[in-house]
Amino acid sequence: MEFFAISAIIGYGLAFYLVASKLLHPQGPNRKLAAMVGAVGVLSHGAALVPQILENGAQHYSLVNTASMVMLMITTAITLMLTRIKVIVVVPAVYICGIFGAAGMVLLPQNEGYLFNDPALFTHVGTSLLAYSVFLIAALYAIQLASINRRLKDRKLMLESPLPPLMTVEKQLYHFVMIGFVLLSLSLLTGFVFLEGFFGSGQAHKAIFAIAAWLVYGTMLLRHRTQGIRIRSAIIYSMSGVTLLTLAYFGNRLVRELFIG
Repeated sequence: MEFFAISAIIGYGLAFYLVASKLLHPQGPNRKLAAMVGAVGVLSHGAALVPQILENGAQHYSLVNTASMVMLMITTAITLMLTRIKVIVVVPAVYICGIFGAAGMVLLPQNEGYLFNDPALFTHVGTSLLAYSVFLIAALYAIQLASINRRLKDRKLMLESPLPPLMTVEKQLYHFVMIGFVLLSLSLLTGFVFLEGFFGSGQAHKAIFAIAAWLVYGTMLLRHRTQGIRIRSAIIYSMSGVTLLTLAYFGNRLVRELFIG
C-alpha cells in the first residue's frame, strides 16, 4: 500500500507542478501531459485505497478511508476533464487535495470505522460521496469567483489579465452545483428507500444536515434560474451547502474517531 500511496503523491505532485508553473502563462500549461501524469497519481491512489476499503467482503469506511476516497473522486473528475474544461485555476488545489488524501493513508491511523456489505447501502454511500466531491469542486470555484470579484471591485485586474473571465468561472460553478444536486438527490432518495434507520438514533443529524444542504443548493439553483442571483449570494450558498454536508458526513465521525478514539 505504501508504494502505491507514494507513487500517487509523486504523480499528483508532478501534475501540480506542470499546471501551477504555467497557470498564468499566456499559452497555459500542457494539459495533455498534466492529465497523463495526474492519471498516474489517480491510478496509484486507487490501487492503494481499494485494499484499504474492501475488507473481508465488506466496505470499510473509516474516517481516513472516506476522506481519501473523496479526494480520489475529485482528482479523478478533474483529471478526466482537464483537457476540456475552460477554467483550470482550481486544478492545482485539487492535486494538493489528492496529495493529502494519499499521504493520509500512510501517516494517519486507520480506525475501526464502518463495515458495510449491503449493495443498497453501498449505492447510498457512493452517491453521497460523489455528491460531496462535486460540491467540493464547486466550492473551489466559488473561492476563485470570490477572488476575481474582489479584484474587479478593487480594480486590480488589467484588461490582459491571465485570470479567467468572471462569467466563465460562474458558469462552471453552476455546472458543478447542478451535477452535485442531482447526485445528492439520488443519495437522499436511496437513503429514504433502502435505510430503515435513516432518521434513527445516531443517524438523524446526518439526514438533517444533508436535507438542509439539499434545500440550500436547490434554492440557489431555483433563484439562478428564475430571477438571477448575485455573485456574493452564489458564493454564500455554495460555501454554506458544502459546510452543511461536511457536518453531515464527517462531523460526528471526526469527533468520535479522532478525539474520543
